[in-house]
Amino acid sequence: MKIVLTRPNYYTHLITPPLGIGYLSSYLRQQGIETRIVDGLNLGLSADELVRQCADADVVGISCLSDYYLETVQLAQALKAAGKTVVIGGPHATALPVETLAETHADFAVIGEGEVSLCELVRCLEKKGATDGLEGVLARDGSTFVRRKLIEDLDLLPFPDWRQMDPRTYRKAPHGGLIKRFPVAPITSTRGCPYACKFCASPTLWNRQIRFRSPQNVVNEIEMLVRDFGVREIHFEDDNLTLKASHAEAICRLLIERRLDICWAAPNGIRVDAVTPELLGLMKQSGCYYLAFGVESGNQAILDGVGKKTSLSAIEAAVRLAHDAGILTQGFFIFGLPGETEATVEETVQFAKRIPLDRAQFLLLDVLPGSELWDELRGQFEPNWALRSYQEVKWTPPTISREALAAAPSRAFRRFFLRPRQILGLLRYVRLSQLRFILQRVADFRVFRWRRS
Repeated sequence: MKIVLTRPNYYTHLITPPLGIGYLSSYLRQQGIETRIVDGLNLGLSADELVRQCADADVVGISCLSDYYLETVQLAQALKAAGKTVVIGGPHATALPVETLAETHADFAVIGEGEVSLCELVRCLEKKGATDGLEGVLARDGSTFVRRKLIEDLDLLPFPDWRQMDPRTYRKAPHGGLIKRFPVAPITSTRGCPYACKFCASPTLWNRQIRFRSPQNVVNEIEMLVRDFGVREIHFEDDNLTLKASHAEAICRLLIERRLDICWAAPNGIRVDAVTPELLGLMKQSGCYYLAFGVESGNQAILDGVGKKTSLSAIEAAVRLAHDAGILTQGFFIFGLPGETEATVEETVQFAKRIPLDRAQFLLLDVLPGSELWDELRGQFEPNWALRSYQEVKWTPPTISREALAAAPSRAFRRFFLRPRQILGLLRYVRLSQLRFILQRVADFRVFRWRRS
């Protein structure tokens, strides 16, 4: 049985190898199942072109995030029309499996961690056996579902299928232009997060559990990427790289010990709890040059209201420590959280300007399926999947006007970056090709509306 794993093209400039698909492919191959990865996003394929690429497939698995749900629906329906068995997985399908199956016309949804569930589903399909009772799998015509337990030992999983998603074939600016060396490869050293920030959907996928790969396993993969693919920069895409300081420290020590010619970054954002001068010193010595912080707001009451469980003073202290260690810093900020007012927007901008951030990203709240805010606000807005995540107002707090909220990110962006220190920093650290990319990201706030009109 031939399996194709794919994701649709959703016209974004942020393109990195799809780690989830890579893990699925390598696990299936380890179990003797033939797979082929067709990354519709990286290849720039339309739905019709993707269907043609899947012509010889018996089963097509599609990774689905809410950000590109409409493109997933279009692709899945086209594949069904071509007679394919379609399986949907990923965060959106995990949060809304029944709705996803009904709207995509897919045959099955793989819910939660997918490696073992997808493998068992494929085995059943090969034998033309019944799929009822398969853990982690919901059929479109079925009514029973049993959640699969999470994999306890992540070291038992093979590395992602890098042969089918060669880092050298991906763009040189995967995370907003923030790279130092090319090729770049993403990696995760953990899965999950024990926290329950109300705006985050991670608890639905990982059940508020965090599991760690051994530092040796992580660095072995990095060493392989350097040796086999010439990778020169690593991006840790963990939900919480610094949750356990000893884990991060051990990875850093191994990178230093093996003298790998790489630099690395944590562009997804880290929490501030475990940030110490000692850890930052090891990070810097092992090649870390850039850390992002999930700040979210400059108002303490808003942070408390969404369960962030940190303080503005702790955030400022961690950012200053990273800055003093010679590591570039970026802050992520979300406008439109419950309790947002024009005054709290101003507090956030002033906080971003006060702390020593080299870069900042100002986003609009995306009420994600599977998040606590989705459940709390579900009756207050109508989901519109045509609105691009973090770029359009999906829900407006009653404490601020929609117009003021919509204008907040671009105004904050200008006020943060149009300062001499920030401009000089960009000129110092960002290459010309990456600067073009950043300018394109700014333009995206307008361009994506045209694409969907």
